[in-house]
Amino acid sequence: MDKLSNYFRTTIEEMRYNVTWPSTTELQKSAGLVLVGSLVFAIVVGVMDVSFESVLKAFYNSFR
Repeated sequence: MDKLSNYFRTTIEEMRYNVTWPSTTELQKSAGLVLVGSLVFAIVVGVMDVSFESVLKAFYNSFR
């Protein structure tokens, strides 16, 4: 039990005194970048999905 309490004590000290936390402005910029990147990724995947769907439909309909 002593090891566990020592672990939590050192973890709290590390988080409080040694970690450099980003400012609010940096967090907002990072969140905006993640949002834009996620939207671009979603659009690319959506376009790929629609194009593959139409190609496969055309392929399957050619055998009817």
